[in-house]
Formats: sequence, structure tokens, C-alpha cells
Amino acid sequence: MPISPPMLQRGDTVGVVTLGSPLAADVINARIEILRAMGFNVVLGQYVYAQNGFLAGTDEQRASDLMMMFQDERVKMILPTRGGTGVAGILPYLDYTVIRNNPKIVTGYSDITVLLNVMHQYVDLITFHSLLLIDFKPDTPAYNFDQFFAATSVYSSTRTIFNPTGMPLISRVPGNVTGQLVGGNLTSFVDTLGTPFEIDTRGKILVLEETHEPTNTVYRYLNHLKLAGKFRDCIGIIMGECSGCQAAYGKSYEDIINEFVVPLGKPMITNLATGHGFYKAALPIGATINLDSVNNRITIVEPTISLMQSL
Repeated sequence: MPISPPMLQRGDTVGVVTLGSPLAADVINARIEILRAMGFNVVLGQYVYAQNGFLAGTDEQRASDLMMMFQDERVKMILPTRGGTGVAGILPYLDYTVIRNNPKIVTGYSDITVLLNVMHQYVDLITFHSLLLIDFKPDTPAYNFDQFFAATSVYSSTRTIFNPTGMPLISRVPGNVTGQLVGGNLTSFVDTLGTPFEIDTRGKILVLEETHEPTNTVYRYLNHLKLAGKFRDCIGIIMGECSGCQAAYGKSYEDIINEFVVPLGKPMITNLATGHGFYKAALPIGATINLDSVNNRITIVEPTISLMQSL
């Protein structure tokens, strides 16, 4: 059985870390004030403001901040400031036994999805493809916060994943499958292929999204996953948005889905609002879901948080 982290409540402590690219200190501080206004206490990683070119400190430094949060008994949720690049660099320096013995909510998207899936594969911890610190701002859509708190603060045996009004889910290949959910940002997963941390899709439902890549690059990455057997091994596919992705050589993102992904023949739903899009559904990585592309429905079929306190 997967490990469900203890639920988040107002008054709990949130650990803020920077695990990939740096974020400006004034942005971090403004977002932290929003968290505090929501009723949360905040503790900061030692290197949360660090900047080393396109990375926020060394791999070891960023890993040490994450481990500090897992070891801190006060912290109920670990909230990365942003993704960017470089999250995979911290993976060899994590103590997965400590993480397993101190389950906490870990949330994020973009390059953070590498970490989310490794937590599932190495620790069997349910994590959340949901908000980052940068998303805690006054103009964030209510849908995003509703989804986030429904995932992290409400105990439920089932939860339906739905898009905001006016943005329908689209069934592309009919079928009905149940399995653990894995995936997230396409670019980030391609970067881990051939490493000890590559994504395992065997018997899983795979969700993918992307941002600001031309469609010929999106095709290249999808084909890389195909050649690596990741589509062969999965039992269903959920395609999120490709926000800001420009058509290349006359081919749009929809063309890539229709001409490349649909012929894979796996039960599939597309147009899910998640990741880099304006609207962000909260997806539990490692939890069991039902993908019903006959009735156009995605349902989480097990609790993704627990009522227990951290071990």
C-alpha cells in the first residue's frame, strides 16, 4: 500500500525550499506572506535564497535543505519555491529511509515532478502534482486553491478530477483502466531516461504536460518515451496542456496528439488543466486512479492523505 502523508491544516508549518532554479528573494518573501495570511507557519531552507547561475546552490546544498524538512517534526508540507532545472541533481544525495519514516506532503510541478515520481518509486509516498510557492499570490484562480486544499486538507476515499467550467476533458481513445498515476512534465522525464531515476510506467496511468516547447520538440520527446518503452508499458494516458507551445512545420499540439499519441491505442483523455497551465488540477502521484475515457471521467479511488500524525 502507498504511504499517504498526514493531512494539512491551518496552523501547520510549511517548509519552503528551492530545489532547482533560483527565485528572486522579493518574490519568495511576497509569497510567504500569502502563506502566513492563510494561517500557516513557515520555516525556510538554509539555501532557499541561494543563487549559483541557473541553480539555487549546489546539488548537495539543495538536497540537504530537503532532508532538513523531512527531519523537522514541525513541518507538515514541503513546498518548493519553483521548478526550473536541476532537481534531478539532488536525487543521489537524498536519504530515502529517512523520507519513508517521516512522510510529509510534497507538492509541485515542472521540474519538481522528477522528485514526485522518485518519491513514489523509491519510498512509495503519495505526492501531489499541484501548486508551488510561486502560485501563492492574490490573482491565483480560486479553482487552483480549491483543488490544492481538496487534495491536501480533505480526507476522502474518492475524489473526481474535473476541469474548470468551460474547459472540458476530451476522451480520445475509449477504455476504462485503473492503476497508479505517474508522470508530469514531459521534458523533465526525458532527461532521466537511462538513469536510476527514470520513470517507471509499468501498469501505470501516465499523465504528461509541457510548456513553451515547439511542437517538433514535443514530438521528439514523446518519441523518445515511446522508444524507451514507456507508452508500451503504461495502461492509460492523460495528456495535459502544452501551454505556450508554438506550432512547428505546420503541426500543432493537437496534431501531435492525433497523429502520434492516439495511434498508441491506450485509453486516453486529453485537455486536463494541470502543471504549467493557468488552471491547475491537483493530481496525486502514486495514488490509484480510474481513467474512464468512455464516460470522460478521472477518479481517485483511494485516500491520498491520512488522519495520522507523522511517524
